[in-house]
Amino acid sequence: MELNIFHMYPDLLNLYGDIGNVTCLKKRCEWRGIKINIVDFSLGNEADINGADILFMGGGSDRGQNIVYSHFLKYKNDVSNAIEDGSVFLAICGGYQLLGESYIDANGMKIPGLGVFDYTTESEVERLIGNIIIKNKLGLNPQTIVGFENHGGRTYHDYNALGSVVVGNGNNGKDELEGMIYKNCIGTYLHGPLLPKNPHLADHIILTALKRKYDIKILDVINDDLEYAAHEKVLELYSNGKV
Repeated sequence: MELNIFHMYPDLLNLYGDIGNVTCLKKRCEWRGIKINIVDFSLGNEADINGADILFMGGGSDRGQNIVYSHFLKYKNDVSNAIEDGSVFLAICGGYQLLGESYIDANGMKIPGLGVFDYTTESEVERLIGNIIIKNKLGLNPQTIVGFENHGGRTYHDYNALGSVVVGNGNNGKDELEGMIYKNCIGTYLHGPLLPKNPHLADHIILTALKRKYDIKILDVINDDLEYAAHEKVLELYSNGKV
């Protein structure tokens, strides 16, 4: 078995070590004997998105995101078709915002997004920063997902949320919801080592891709003691007794 991971704009969208999520997916597949082909999709290195089993897009600076917005618009239909066809997509922060209709920056400038989903993100002066804990709505066990958020944008939408906020701010700091889910696409503001600290989410992504390609029902069990120790440490330090 093998999976193709398309890492979208790794040279422009890689804040807070987002690339570690791709490394995590790669290693967890390799430990199970699953071959991983990583395609670094960017300006001058475009590839056919139809060949992706998993697409990953991280977050970036305003400059980096503006460059990506301009370049990626011509792939709107390809991305939309891939999502509708069940391709797995994990989009973080700027990548999450990019899938919406538009992003209104701090100067009031409206930057068009791909428009795959009908939400808009609007920048506010105060950034939402800190550790975040949510209870996932994917039915995963453990229910908690831990991470770090750092975003000025506020996103409101009517899609299913990735989770309900236990600690932190989430999509907008108001509705106590974080991220979005549509088919096999996940958008989230959780930056950095999201998947290494949440191996149940990493395996959900891998298994979903394998189910679609090979009709695989379960994954081989691997030792997650260190990963869950990191997960539990975050809960211990930041849950404030809420979980």
